[in-house]
Amino acid sequence: MFEEIKEILLEQLDIDEKDIKLESKLIDDLGADSLDVAEIVSAVENKFNLEFSKEDLNKVETIQDIIDLLEKNNKR
Repeated sequence: MFEEIKEILLEQLDIDEKDIKLESKLIDDLGADSLDVAEIVSAVENKFNLEFSKEDLNKVETIQDIIDLLEKNNKR
């Protein structure tokens, strides 16, 4: 999952692959803005064919948060 999310981040943001870590904060560490985060989440939803709730989306700060949401949604 991490590799797939990393691919999305590299497509959406102007960053180096070495800067992408599980604990990286999308806004503070990777320089994303709120629109970038929305586009990243949308790309993740499309890639994994699911939809996150607005409540879950409000909790997304790091790459690990995205992975946690994917794992939570895959268990449903």
